[in-house]
Amino acid sequence: MLQFEELRLRLEGMRPDIDDYADAIGLEHMKSQIQQLENRATEPGFWDDLENSQKVLKQTSDLKAKVETFESMDVAYEDTMTLIELADEAEDESLYDEALAEVDALESKLSTARLETLLTGEYDKNNAILTFHAGSGGTEAQDWAQMLYRMYTRWATDHNFTVKEVDYLDGDEAGLKSAVLLIEGENAYGYLKSEAGVHRLVRVSPFDSAGRRHTSFSSLEVMPEIEEDTTVTIPPEEIKMDVYRASGAGGQKVNKTSSAVRLTHIPTGIVVASQVERSQYQNRDVAMKMLISKLVEIKEQQHLEKISDIKGVQKEITWGSQIRSYVFMPYTLVKDHRTGYEMGNVQAVMDGALDGFINAYLKGLSTGELNQNSSN
Repeated sequence: MLQFEELRLRLEGMRPDIDDYADAIGLEHMKSQIQQLENRATEPGFWDDLENSQKVLKQTSDLKAKVETFESMDVAYEDTMTLIELADEAEDESLYDEALAEVDALESKLSTARLETLLTGEYDKNNAILTFHAGSGGTEAQDWAQMLYRMYTRWATDHNFTVKEVDYLDGDEAGLKSAVLLIEGENAYGYLKSEAGVHRLVRVSPFDSAGRRHTSFSSLEVMPEIEEDTTVTIPPEEIKMDVYRASGAGGQKVNKTSSAVRLTHIPTGIVVASQVERSQYQNRDVAMKMLISKLVEIKEQQHLEKISDIKGVQKEITWGSQIRSYVFMPYTLVKDHRTGYEMGNVQAVMDGALDGFINAYLKGLSTGELNQNSSN
């Protein structure tokens, strides 16, 4: 039957890509690595060094996950092909929807797997720290910053990442002035690094009684969470610490004592803050981790040999360098200015449909069409 033949051809077209995925991850070498790591785990004294043993188990788990991804796609391919051939032979049209669903599912899984092979950066596997800043423009810009905050929260939740609010400063009348989110999960930074930069909004402002069109800007910083980096040493005299009472959306969930912490790195002017934890000491630890992550990120971007080579950071956002525009009127369109990728359903994007933009950016990086730092 024609409909099953079309499905079969579509499925067959995926076979080379599945095999290419196996080559891309080095499947056979990966299996050998897993065996070696499992052998290490059975050696006497393995558990004496708990930190090292946890690293070995984590590495083993990560490698197994990639092997299982290939094996699950391989099995799904064979099972789906069998289903299509049996349904075609029996001319059983009632099985078409099931076969179509299986082909769609495999195609989606293959697309995700191939995308993960592009995440080869040193920190791509790490958690991501997102920092939102409202631009000039008062309430309108602050409302836009909160819309972005919601958009990325929705995207992260839809992809089964854990979202933790680290800091939140309310806007004057609506929205937010600044906020920090920690997105936890494998490859969170690898995916979200594409989102760093200035985001531009064009709409009829709900805060303008005259119903005029407004253009607003907000910026997003994205950096990897770095648990430990022995190359980073920050002398205590280079850090200024301020404590204050937690406030805003985050403050509603924590004690109303002076537990919130703001750290300023004096040589560069970098400021980080945390108010999500209940104690001042915990918030200082969180802020310190953010500061180290930010310094390492700048060091990598500027190709510097050591942290002390950082001379300063640009404190003002250059509005003309937006990476993406979100137009609500006179038409609806979201367009990425680096890749040219665009989507007409602006509401879907605001609800977290960002995969197309992220995929286009990562593919551009892999082909050399984009500079990783083009958003900065």
